[in-house]
Amino acid sequence: MTKTKDKNTEEQILNAAKNIFQTKGMDGSRMQEIADKAGINKAMLHYYYRSKQLLFEAVFKNAFSLLAPQLNTILNDDSSIEDKIKNFTVDYTSFMMKHPYLPKFIIQELNRNEDFIKKLKENAGFPNLKKFKEKVAEEIKLGTIKPIDADQLFVNILALNIFPFLGKPLIKAITNKDENNYKTFVNQRKTAVADFIINAIKTS
Repeated sequence: MTKTKDKNTEEQILNAAKNIFQTKGMDGSRMQEIADKAGINKAMLHYYYRSKQLLFEAVFKNAFSLLAPQLNTILNDDSSIEDKIKNFTVDYTSFMMKHPYLPKFIIQELNRNEDFIKKLKENAGFPNLKKFKEKVAEEIKLGTIKPIDADQLFVNILALNIFPFLGKPLIKAITNKDENNYKTFVNQRKTAVADFIINAIKTS
């Protein structure tokens, strides 16, 4: 019973923290507010997570553990590069629309703590580009896609997908979009980004 109760309590904490972090961000969130949302006292929250940073990392790892295997599967399955680009874009954008705090958090942590990437790589299913690179080389040889460095292609895919979440305030300001229009715009990028990249690398 104790183990079940502990597991349930931790899940309550992580769900509460995720909701607060999504709404107020890391800096604007308070441990007391998270404890209240989870239905526990602050002392109990600190028993599970000694600091807000540790709690934020736990929320991130929990979400990343759901996303990373999905992306890794896409990168390493036997599908064509065109399908990989389409599936990666749809999966990544859909996931980030549910977890919009993650890209900013990753960048902040990488800038603040160089060892953070080591923590990321310890997660099961951390993306591996080996088969992706092999597939790119294969399709270049077949003449399906133009000669392109596989690392450059992957970074282009990642950058075009991640920036709308990192640059949300700037994009909304420049394009004069309110929150609803911004969400529609990002949702449209599930196909717009994939089409743009595919058209840039296809030979015909």
